[in-house]
Amino acid sequence: MNNVLAFASVLAVFVLALVQLVKTTVSLPRNLVPAVGLVIGLFVGAVAYPFTDMNLILRLWAGGLAGLSATGLFELAFNKREGSTKD
Repeated sequence: MNNVLAFASVLAVFVLALVQLVKTTVSLPRNLVPAVGLVIGLFVGAVAYPFTDMNLILRLWAGGLAGLSATGLFELAFNKREGSTKD
């Protein structure tokens, strides 16, 4: 599990950049951004086989975690939202 989390933290940087690239080039609803991050994370985790000796399932887990965490990290750091969830 430690290997998956360490690999996910490395992949998160690349996934964050790719998600931002997609967000700036394609017009898509905001509620689909986490799903796009998840798909990109899974793809990056799957194609990262030359960089690790983990099997495919663990790389997919790391990519999925990286995709979801990269999306959340960007939203937390750069999108300041004020107010509460209920009016």
